[in-house]
Amino acid sequence: MVNGLKVFVVMPAYNESAHIADTISKVPSIVDKIIVVDDASTDNTAQVVREVKDERIETIENKKNLGVGGATIAGYKLALSEDADIVVKLDSDGQMEPRNIGKLIKPIVDCEADYVKGFRFHDRVTLRKMPKIRLIGNLGLSYFVKMASGYWNIFDPTNGFTAIHRAALELLELDNISKDYFFETDMLCNLYRLQAKVKDVMLATHYGQEVSFLSPFKALFQFPPKLLWAYLRRIVWRYYVRDFSHFSVLFLLGWVLFLFGFIFGVVVWHSNASRGIATPTGTVMLSVVPLFLGFQMLLHASLYDVNSVPKEPLQKEYTRSAD
Repeated sequence: MVNGLKVFVVMPAYNESAHIADTISKVPSIVDKIIVVDDASTDNTAQVVREVKDERIETIENKKNLGVGGATIAGYKLALSEDADIVVKLDSDGQMEPRNIGKLIKPIVDCEADYVKGFRFHDRVTLRKMPKIRLIGNLGLSYFVKMASGYWNIFDPTNGFTAIHRAALELLELDNISKDYFFETDMLCNLYRLQAKVKDVMLATHYGQEVSFLSPFKALFQFPPKLLWAYLRRIVWRYYVRDFSHFSVLFLLGWVLFLFGFIFGVVVWHSNASRGIATPTGTVMLSVVPLFLGFQMLLHASLYDVNSVPKEPLQKEYTRSAD
């Protein structure tokens, strides 16, 4: 326990027989239970876990592969049923240092956040060690994940080293969260709907001989549509269902003016160009003015959204209710 809080670790594992025993051995004593979820591995991962001498280990063996998200969710549900207060997700491949769990959960213990993520891009040494294709992919995804999730204050969206307080975990609709490698991003999107506070913690990462099952090229095609859909859902829910503010007006009117100016300008320019005549200045202005006005409205709406990141942890209210 830490400050009277029960700390559980959930370790999703798929064909990690080469690394999982070493990873478990480094889990610090502050952790009360280690839930290993063998996600229908085709190697001897389950056997290796059974041979590890640690009384804290509890194993879930999935009959079919559920994906990293599905395996983690199975672990989350078990942790909740056993009254865990803080649940850490730790990948079993050894990339993240288990001894940093104390540092990872500190913002939750100190009631500063509901959900904490590891942050790898804080020094040059870590950046040089990270495989270049993974580095480029993470940097490219980060902005779009910020936009889709609403958490403009976080970075490194695919980092799998996370911790969550029971107050937020209980409120999540776990069965509706993505079960594949979109899991970490979808967690953020769902946490935003709860208005949970999320924080990054700078942690070192080790890259060795472990194999990543996430294909950068597959993610390139799968993630953008999901991110766009998540962004649209968030905007509608946050600013048109849950609340209606000046963002709601700026965003809607901004897109109307911007699209009108753009479409009108393109249509008129194409029509006049095909006939070989010059477009009158007044007609040009009829396109340019709403275009720039709409852009300015969208810019102001974006700034409002950036400043609307959840700032108050849910666990404060949870703690008061428990008292």
